[in-house]
Amino acid sequence: MAHGAPIDTSARIRSQLTAFVKQEAAAQGFDVCRITLPQSSPQIEAGLDGFLSAGHHGTMEWMAETRDRRARPDALWSDVRSVIMLGMNYGPDADPRLLQNQPEKGAISVYARNRDYHDVIKGRLKEIATRFAARSEADVKVFVDTAPVMEKPLAAQAGLGWQGKHTNLVSREFGSWLFLGSIFTTAALAVDIAETDHCGSCRACLDACPTNAFPAPYKIDARRCISYLTIEHKGEIDPELRPLIGNRIYGCDDCLAACPWNKFASLAQEAKLSAREDLKEPDIEFLLTLDDPTFRRFFSGSPIKRIGRDRFVRNVLIAAGNSGQAALIEPCRLLLEDGSPVVRAMAVWALSQLLAGAEFNDLRARAKHETDPGVVREWARGA
Repeated sequence: MAHGAPIDTSARIRSQLTAFVKQEAAAQGFDVCRITLPQSSPQIEAGLDGFLSAGHHGTMEWMAETRDRRARPDALWSDVRSVIMLGMNYGPDADPRLLQNQPEKGAISVYARNRDYHDVIKGRLKEIATRFAARSEADVKVFVDTAPVMEKPLAAQAGLGWQGKHTNLVSREFGSWLFLGSIFTTAALAVDIAETDHCGSCRACLDACPTNAFPAPYKIDARRCISYLTIEHKGEIDPELRPLIGNRIYGCDDCLAACPWNKFASLAQEAKLSAREDLKEPDIEFLLTLDDPTFRRFFSGSPIKRIGRDRFVRNVLIAAGNSGQAALIEPCRLLLEDGSPVVRAMAVWALSQLLAGAEFNDLRARAKHETDPGVVREWARGA
């Protein structure tokens, strides 16, 4: 929307506009709406710098490239005077960790079991922003995890919750299950009070992490995080971490689900965020058969579609290797001839876990035509 000069508002008008935007947020299905200033604290900037300098962002180079805009909202847009932070509940109907007891099933993160939340949230934000701009004559910009905006610190600053020891937002009303979005505006609005930290001595989220991705409370090393590994990471997944991934094929909710504050959480009310039945506990055997067109059709409208078929099947093969299910041997064997080296490499690894040593060695002896370095390396590892 239009870029213009800051809008001055009196205390009365500021109060009216604040009430208006919160009413609009509720009408669009947001469960919470709070407002903060665009300035971040020195602690937030120091935390970001420490995360980047330690290399904890892994291959997400864009985080370092956008450091300045990420650290300070007013560096992203110099005219912004208020940041409206909104949250929409996506609480699941059951503890997602229960699926770990079904190794033949694939575990998909709760947030990705239906429509891409970016599309759902952004559409609602645009509706609110359009009406707010017409009422206030202020300029607005909307963001949903697609720009260098530190949404979690801003949400804590605005009072939606606090950043827990797992670095995610925790709400006293919704636990760890809130999608976040923001509206930046040139209007001056009434600012809400920041939430205080209520984690206390609890470390349930830290202890729940399968890969020990938290070097310390309030710090995360993405390079060990299953969500990063299965979604953002494009290359080879560390062989030492593969067994720890279990059947998690897209993301991981363990640290979120472990939070005691979830006892106050409620079921998501937005239908587009409620889980599709076929994504609650999909069969690994079926997912191993997906070619690219079928993958695109099956995950149409889903955030999973964005990582592409090859990376997704790579994840499924790791789950297959961890499953101990003999029924998955043949589907994995068929993928040794797949056109993707990434898929072939993980098919080798899965078979190294599922087959007895002699069977695997016999299979390897018949695979001498393979030339891709990554696949050859997996054959050697499985010896």
